[in-house]
Amino acid sequence: MAFDLDMIKKVYAQIPQRVDKARAVVGKPLTLSEKILYSHLWDGDPTKVYTRGKDYVDFAPDRIACQDATAQMALLQFMQAGKSKVAVPTTVHCDHLIQAKMGAAIDLKSALSTSNEVFHFLESVSNKYGIGFWKPGAGIIHQVVLENYAFPGGMMIGTDSHTVNAGGLGMVAIGVGGADAVDVMAGMAWELKFPKLIGVRLTGKISGWTAPKDVILKVAEILTVKGGTGAIVEYFGPGAIALSCTGKGTICNMGAEIGATTSTFGYDESMERYLRATDRAEVADEANKIKAYLTADPEVYSNPEQYFDQVIDIDLNTLMPQLNGPFTPDLATPVGTMRDKAIKNEWPLKVEWGLIGSCTNSSYEDLSRASSIAQQALDKKLKTKAEFGINPGSEQVRYTADRDGILEIFEKLDATIFTNACGPCIGQWARYEDPKNAPKNSIVHSFNRNFAKRADGNPNTHAFVASPELTAAIAIAGRLDFNPLTDKLINEDGEEVMLDEPTGWELPPKGFEVEENGYLEPVADGRGVVVKVDPTSERLQLLEPFVPLKDSELQGMKLLIKAFGKCTTDHISMAGPWLRFRGHLDNISNNCLIGAVNAFNMKTNFVKNQLDNEYGGVPDTQRQYKAKGIKTIVVGDHNYGEGSSREHAAMEPRFLGVAVVLVKSFARIHETNLKKQGMLGITFANEADYDLIQEDDTFNFVDIAEFAPEKPLTIEIVHKDGSKDVIKANHTYNDAQIAWYREGSALNLIKKQNA
Repeated sequence: MAFDLDMIKKVYAQIPQRVDKARAVVGKPLTLSEKILYSHLWDGDPTKVYTRGKDYVDFAPDRIACQDATAQMALLQFMQAGKSKVAVPTTVHCDHLIQAKMGAAIDLKSALSTSNEVFHFLESVSNKYGIGFWKPGAGIIHQVVLENYAFPGGMMIGTDSHTVNAGGLGMVAIGVGGADAVDVMAGMAWELKFPKLIGVRLTGKISGWTAPKDVILKVAEILTVKGGTGAIVEYFGPGAIALSCTGKGTICNMGAEIGATTSTFGYDESMERYLRATDRAEVADEANKIKAYLTADPEVYSNPEQYFDQVIDIDLNTLMPQLNGPFTPDLATPVGTMRDKAIKNEWPLKVEWGLIGSCTNSSYEDLSRASSIAQQALDKKLKTKAEFGINPGSEQVRYTADRDGILEIFEKLDATIFTNACGPCIGQWARYEDPKNAPKNSIVHSFNRNFAKRADGNPNTHAFVASPELTAAIAIAGRLDFNPLTDKLINEDGEEVMLDEPTGWELPPKGFEVEENGYLEPVADGRGVVVKVDPTSERLQLLEPFVPLKDSELQGMKLLIKAFGKCTTDHISMAGPWLRFRGHLDNISNNCLIGAVNAFNMKTNFVKNQLDNEYGGVPDTQRQYKAKGIKTIVVGDHNYGEGSSREHAAMEPRFLGVAVVLVKSFARIHETNLKKQGMLGITFANEADYDLIQEDDTFNFVDIAEFAPEKPLTIEIVHKDGSKDVIKANHTYNDAQIAWYREGSALNLIKKQNA
């Protein structure tokens, strides 16, 4: 069925007029990204040209999606907003709190037992406020959204960085923190800096062992983990049109790994096929009526250099399968060149696990192509050298793949079929009893991220990202340097055999099928629904408003930590076992910055306390500063806050008394999250000033009383020996965001306005 069809029809009814007006205002042909942005302005019809990368713009998203780990904090905040119902269609998906260990049935039963309190809370809050609820086991949020809610030309925000997956169906879908979602749930505008535009022209056609995953792995190599920051990546060209809809989704999904605001493709026949296959023929019919408005104007793709800020060309005919990693998703190695690189860097060549799934690659097409490799192992009498794990993307995908015998093929190779959930991709994998002391090893997976400790908590696990079909081949071979295009394997009979190219189905030949999709419709009037939170719960805690920071508190501030190198949201607020506290701000704050590397001793969770000159854990040290009423500052490197959209990485420092985060550069979502929570997120005007920061420094914000847009802040750094340095810090706060800061948080301002 097509959800929210009336809303979609309303959006499609207004797109032509708004796009035509935007084209007249801008005075030139428009990219798809611009068409969607200008047709979703909060104020309605376009009246001015927005400057890319500079102007903050208010938008009106069509819908919101939340996963269970981030939904807790988002809904706890929404409960304070004073609204009886969400203003736009919203869904909650339970996919993060299910740990992979024994297999789907046992793991789901265990999750329902251990996280029942949280699931019940989310279900009751959803029912009360008119939110669609997808039960545990229903599937991974982004696959479920693609199958049910995404539509060409729409705008969606979601409390997960991989919300961008819906770009595979021609949306502008953007990952945000929960506070951003609360704004829209409460019927307010959503603010975004008008993105820059990167065009990726795909020529040729994917074939053989090369997969859509290899396109984004190559783009990640070109742009790096921060090269897409502040930009929408729009894919086009004959190679783009030839990709399947779910293949497009894979590419858009991993746009989060280059820091892109989102990625998207123009509406085409593959999207129409997918809409019809997923029981949304009505949406396809409506899209077809305005399809010229659901892709860029022809002039744009003919002369992209005139319309995009940057253009990248990729020839799919020559693109090789890629392995990206370890420890960062932009370190690319084409197959056939891994051996020397691995030996030089001392990466273990033996592969212990091959994992297929995650929101990036868990479609029917992905499973079918990987299963074609698994079937060859059976047919050619090959024994897998690595263990196999499979996470189907949704119950619909799982049921259909099971019906068609795809899962049975994996099971014959002793693969473990995990729950339709994130599992190992987000650290929900009980691989070790003691991951901190686990051995050095390599794994290959079709996920999106491979930061240290990300999958299994083991800092010695070298994780490499690949397509599902290459993951299957490497798992069978058991070696990181295996090249299926050229290398032979020895079977049980001692014969040399080669794997043939993968095959598969874009869509199930017999159509999708499912008995119980796991969806719960909210009641029409939820005012009688009671939401209870046990005050003694260790999992859930009602929120107290943050108190505004006083200018006087930004004098005499102490350094909490100077983070060295990569500091992602996984370093700031770890997932894995900490996911159980995502609804309890006090308890989860005990993981605050415990993964960040202290630049002064190169250790994690070991910082100097200036009150007693002793060293201790970051949260413990910060709680002592908080007890004394002393505000602190966190200093960081480039792309600080890269990775997940989790706002806990901003809320935890705020809750514990950190007032300022000063870095060389921010990842987009994290910078916004800091602003929303009433903190100062600022950058060095001179990056070299990072080196001036010493372990015992005290900070005075000289002109914080004059905090204003486009006006740098002056910071006096007082060193232990009494010497001083005065530096400048830049910021991107506008008047509205400064109002959030002055009120203590964006939510405080919403409550004040509602009152």
